Amino acid sequence: MKAGKIGVKKLSNTILNQITHHRKDVLLGAQIGEDSAVVDFGENSLVISSDPITGAAQNAGYLAVNVACNDLASTGATPIGVEVVLLLPTGTTEEKTIKIMKEIDSSAQEIDVEVLGGHTEVLDLVTEPIIVVTAIGKVKKGRHIPTSKAKAGDDIILTKGAGIEGTYILANDFENKLIKKNINKEILDSAKKFKNKISVITEGEIAAELMANALHDITEGGLYGGVKEMALASNLGYKIYKDKVIVNKETAEITKLLELDPLGLISSGSMLIAASNGEEILRKLNEKGIKGSIIGKFTADKNYILYKKGKKVNIEKERKDELWRFLEKN
Repeated sequence: MKAGKIGVKKLSNTILNQITHHRKDVLLGAQIGEDSAVVDFGENSLVISSDPITGAAQNAGYLAVNVACNDLASTGATPIGVEVVLLLPTGTTEEKTIKIMKEIDSSAQEIDVEVLGGHTEVLDLVTEPIIVVTAIGKVKKGRHIPTSKAKAGDDIILTKGAGIEGTYILANDFENKLIKKNINKEILDSAKKFKNKISVITEGEIAAELMANALHDITEGGLYGGVKEMALASNLGYKIYKDKVIVNKETAEITKLLELDPLGLISSGSMLIAASNGEEILRKLNEKGIKGSIIGKFTADKNYILYKKGKKVNIEKERKDELWRFLEKN
């Protein structure tokens, strides 16, 4: 198989279809588009999610904690703690290991979660550190929000803009390449601060409070992948208006210089919200200083449509994330 996130059909055939045993106390299990599992624990439900960080060199520990906890926030849950698996290549120094752990601890403190434990191993099967974080949280029983409950006619809200995480990774890991392409220094410095946009916990709290139907944290595959996963999980189609999608100036400049599509760029920090009351949720987000826009609607048909400069484009084809496409060439 090729590098990158496994496509939906292959994921179903090779992974999900092999899961045959199910328990009654698992309220939400492994499904297309669902990044967290929900388990009945009586008055509350346990919410759990695992994520790796493999495409970032700088501040990978910080990203790892936030990306995993974002999955919990996308169910309306409150993150409590994280388990961390570090797979380190031979020759990794103690200083580098300490740096990664300090990043993990610092990010955990920022969002009030505890590092509960995990596993650390040095092996010659990897060439770069791999960080896998399992995040654990809780939500009142019956109050979790799955990805699969979007409804036809729901507004689709995108918070913060497209390509948040990808912009941050490219600005930090490929600074010299961007400087050679004469990027504006202020733009580059501002993109490096996108670290502060990675968490979507506040968006999740607001959306849950205002009874959104479905939530999804945009990760690999960018906006294209995230909306498609929501649509597949909910058995819907969608229409997206490109001119309604926020593309921050930092993202626009970096993707232009590197010839990437910002809508296909990995984007932890951006949340997709499906709701019948999109304008109300937008107002509440704005009150909390979070940008957002209604970028389209979910539809009863199964078509995936992007309106670009007034023209209708079918975007059903699965796409490789723009970050992976860039890394393969660089």
